[in-house]
Amino acid sequence: MVRGKLVFITGGVRSGKSSFAEYYLMDKRANRNVYIASGVAVDKEMKERIKRHQVDRKSYPVEWVTIEQPRNLEQIIPKIQKDDGILWDCVTTWLANELYEGQMEKVEQQLYETIDQLLKKTKIVVIVSNEVLDEPVSKYEFTALYQAWIGQIHQKLVSKADHAFEMEYGVSHQWK
Repeated sequence: MVRGKLVFITGGVRSGKSSFAEYYLMDKRANRNVYIASGVAVDKEMKERIKRHQVDRKSYPVEWVTIEQPRNLEQIIPKIQKDDGILWDCVTTWLANELYEGQMEKVEQQLYETIDQLLKKTKIVVIVSNEVLDEPVSKYEFTALYQAWIGQIHQKLVSKADHAFEMEYGVSHQWK
């Protein structure tokens, strides 16, 4: 069995990550385009961002299947079909959701196992994440813990990835 391709895309807020990821995935002509949404509409800004992403996907020439999964990413596995293309947006939001529940070592291990299972089943998995490590380590304990986890997760995902991109000003730079 051929392993699916893993692509990691990072960049700052509003850098063009999601749009780049959507076009990248659509270009791969997978069986289905599946959008895994980690965001939760907890405030007006997040509701507007979610709505904008939904409108964007509806304007594309292909159909998207959306699965809302803010936590417990492993629960999507039964919903995924052979040769699907997956776009998961995004790791940083998912991590913030998971951090409130604790047991991060277990959560992190489950993340990598889930991605490995997806790669056995799918044509491609595109993972989007925000770059939050350009700033100094926070003096606030919880924020510093978040920075440490996201840095560790990013490094591991990039090491597993076939390709890694960074977005700035709507322009992609391929690192791997």
